[in-house]
Amino acid sequence: MARYTGPVCRICRRESVKLFLKGEKCFTKCTLEKRSSPPGMHQQRRRKVSDFALQLREKQKARRMYGVLERQMKNTFDRAAEVTGATGETLLINLESRLDNAVYRAGFAKSRAQARQLVNHGHITVNGRVSSTPSHEVAAGDQIAVKESSRASNYFKEVAGWAKTQTRPGWLEVDPDAYTAKVLARPTRDQIEAQINTQLVVEHYSR
Repeated sequence: MARYTGPVCRICRRESVKLFLKGEKCFTKCTLEKRSSPPGMHQQRRRKVSDFALQLREKQKARRMYGVLERQMKNTFDRAAEVTGATGETLLINLESRLDNAVYRAGFAKSRAQARQLVNHGHITVNGRVSSTPSHEVAAGDQIAVKESSRASNYFKEVAGWAKTQTRPGWLEVDPDAYTAKVLARPTRDQIEAQINTQLVVEHYSR
């Protein structure tokens, strides 16, 4: 299935929560704040919500927040299930450790979709080597940087100022002026802002 390229505000309305899919516009022109009802002509119909529907919605929320396709999400879950410990927590940590998310959390992109594009186009390096794989999982000690030849672009000149205003997670050490970020450690659950009920996601994939 191809990646969704339609209006993203309807996704936030469908999940009834801000997913911050449009970057800066989510703070200035949020549709959800004006129209919180789900999209579609049958949005007002009341019906009992099944356990499956609750699990599906939570899984979809996590998938859409991190911008991954269903197969990628399932593969990430399968890898998390093989690790000793809470599967849901490991799943969320694996999603948070994606390179495109690290670029977004460092402030070098205003949305995860934008970060994914930067990685795809070869503007980001990991430990000095260009990485064009958004799903690459960063590890403690990794050095993430904007490629030297890309820093002179108008986009990165502007984003350096944006990065200085952003609140960064404790697992990243960022130097906006040098366009670099160091992964201090693997993210922990309390460092992940995503409000996702991981138990429901695990139940969905364990059916």
